[in-house]
Amino acid sequence: MRDEAQVARARDRVVAETGRLEVWINNAGVLVTGPAWEQPPDVRRLMLEVNALGTVNGTVAAIGAMRHTGGHILNVVSLAGLTAVPGEAVYAASKHAAIGFSLSTLADLRLAGIRNVDISCVCPDGIWTPMLHDKLDDPASALSFSGKLLRPEEVVAAVGKVLDRPRPVTAVPGWRGVQARLADALPSLGLRGIPLAVAQGRRVQRRMLAKRPPA
Repeated sequence: MRDEAQVARARDRVVAETGRLEVWINNAGVLVTGPAWEQPPDVRRLMLEVNALGTVNGTVAAIGAMRHTGGHILNVVSLAGLTAVPGEAVYAASKHAAIGFSLSTLADLRLAGIRNVDISCVCPDGIWTPMLHDKLDDPASALSFSGKLLRPEEVVAAVGKVLDRPRPVTAVPGWRGVQARLADALPSLGLRGIPLAVAQGRRVQRRMLAKRPPA
């Protein structure tokens, strides 16, 4: 996803084999936790390039194939794209960029009179996948555990619904999206509530860590 030419070649292969591109899903993601000032520059760059630039490259490539035939671009983002996430600042920045780019590009399509191409963002809460499997003893990732961890199939079901009925932004679960948007709309209030959410996440991490079988 970081190499624009490789992404374009992947798109061209799909079009050559199937005749057209109807759906394109950008789902690549990298998460490294910790304060931004403690992360090496190459780690910060990796997250920004994969999570943000990768979304840009994939979306632009897909539009090139869809603008005359129509289609749906779905960007799997994160609730971290909707609000502040301490311990995941660079990750959150990359996800904010992905949402901002997606919505702005959707507006550009409509202003250009292109109405047969949709762009949707699905923003899930923490998902119990390998991305979080090694984070149970990581205080910097506590907010990812502050809600009920999603199963991958729950996110797949949400993606299926959005593919059937495009929406610019869909949070999974919806109530966490409302919570994130409220914190974003009232940042002073949101920042005051963060210690409580972090404490809740740490409790969940400790509980899950206690249940994990010894290595």
